[in-house]
Formats: sequence, structure tokens, C-alpha cells
Amino acid sequence: MSVLPILTLGDPRLRLRGQPVESFNKFLHGLVDDLIDTMRHAPGVGLAAPQLGEALNVAVVEVEDRLFELVNPRIVREDGENRDLEGCLSIPGYVAYVTRKEKVWVVAQNRVGRKFKVAGSGFLGRAFQHELDHLQGKLYVDYLASPDELIPVGRGGMDARRTGRRTRRSRSGGFDPERARRHPAAEPARAIFFGSGPSQSRSSMRWSPRRS
Repeated sequence: MSVLPILTLGDPRLRLRGQPVESFNKFLHGLVDDLIDTMRHAPGVGLAAPQLGEALNVAVVEVEDRLFELVNPRIVREDGENRDLEGCLSIPGYVAYVTRKEKVWVVAQNRVGRKFKVAGSGFLGRAFQHELDHLQGKLYVDYLASPDELIPVGRGGMDARRTGRRTRRSRSGGFDPERARRHPAAEPARAIFFGSGPSQSRSSMRWSPRRS
């Protein structure tokens, strides 16, 4: 079991689709353990294998002390809609409003290959959808029309809800690294839903919407 570096936006490995898992062996067990340890250390409530550089259909989600090991997961049913703030360990320091399904039903296997079905609504349902997106090479920023929709999050965590401060852009339409470094909200931040960690400077971000 190890705490591993989490890939951040701009690393091409985040865009790789996870491959189906066929062998439920020692390597898989180690990967699941690494995902759990890294997620908890961040801390976050979900993490997918591509975020650790492994293009496999494996993810973990932990909400309200309920841990789910998701191998070869797929959504088989969905219902309703919900729009709320969402963040990601691979895009630290920012959140944005994203519309998701209110409730989803997921079929998956655990680390030993046993199949199970679980339903998640609200926060848990959002976590499932977020992590399964990672397995398709998709990030929550792909749902945004513009990087202007990203909201820097200050140390208070929920400050984004109160201030609504948004990212600053250069005249060319991209991120302005110099202004970003001076922005008071671009300090170490807690992403509201999917973890915390050192804030990613805009100088290192390469935001490019990917449409499925």
C-alpha cells in the first residue's frame, strides 16, 4: 500500500480510457489499496486508476464511511438531474457547477471479481458519476463551456459559495499566470467534493474541453 502522486490537468494520461480488468490478481489488489490510501491521504472521496497513471477500469469511492471498490463499473440506470458544485483531485484549487443525474445504479465487481449492484443518489451518485467519467478519459471541466466557469476556492472551503469569485483570463482568452499567482483565492484550497491538496497554479493548467 502506497500514497502515490495524483496526475493533474494537462497530463495526457488522464485522457486515456480505462481498459477492462480480466485478472483479479495481486497487481489489482495492490492498485486498489494504493487508490484507497492515496484518496484518503489527499483527502478525497473518490479516485480512479487513470489519476495514478494506470489505464484500467478501476476506481474507489468513500462517502460517509462507506467504501466502494469499483472494478469494471458501468451505470445501468439513471434518474433525475442535480446541479451542484464539484471539484477534483486532478484539478486542485477549483470547483464549478456541474449538472449530473440525481440518482444512478452502478454494476461493478470488487477486487476478487464478485459482481454487485449499488444505487447512489445526491452526493454519492455524483461521486460515482465523477469517477466513472475518469475511466472514460473525461474530466468535469469537459462539461463547462468556458474556463470562466471555474471558481477558485479559498482556505475556507465553502468560500466559493459565498464569494462566487471566478478565474481571471488574459486578453488572449487564456489563463493569465501572473495575475493568477497574485489572486488571493489561488492559495492552497479544499475542493468541496472530491478532495483537497495544494492548489494547482493556472500557469501549470492546460484546460481544453473534451467532448464525448
